[in-house]
Amino acid sequence: QVQLVESGGGLVQPGGSLRLSCAASGRIFSIHDMGWYRQAPGKQRELVAVITSGGSTTYADSVKGRFTISRDNAKNTVYLHMNSLKPDDTAVYYCYAEIAPVGFFFAGYWGQGTHVTVSA
Repeated sequence: QVQLVESGGGLVQPGGSLRLSCAASGRIFSIHDMGWYRQAPGKQRELVAVITSGGSTTYADSVKGRFTISRDNAKNTVYLHMNSLKPDDTAVYYCYAEIAPVGFFFAGYWGQGTHVTVSA
């Protein structure tokens, strides 16, 4: 069974920084894309950033230049470095990964979510 476990959320002042981590564990043969989504109260879940197994990255326009996604393939872990945080970044952040537990049959997995609150 595959699990994604996030950590690193919390309360931060505007302009501050946080680093989120998400580690995949369990039966894993291969991992394709890994990424972060977020859902603010009363809003739909939206893509924040995604990174391919080869290291190519894509960002939402709202976080470009402030957030950086990275991954450690040896640790099956993806990170989200968030700088210059704004109150609009307040949301529950979810980790997502395309994982093949066996062979090359990939499926999407979600973490449980971690809260990020940006407030003075």
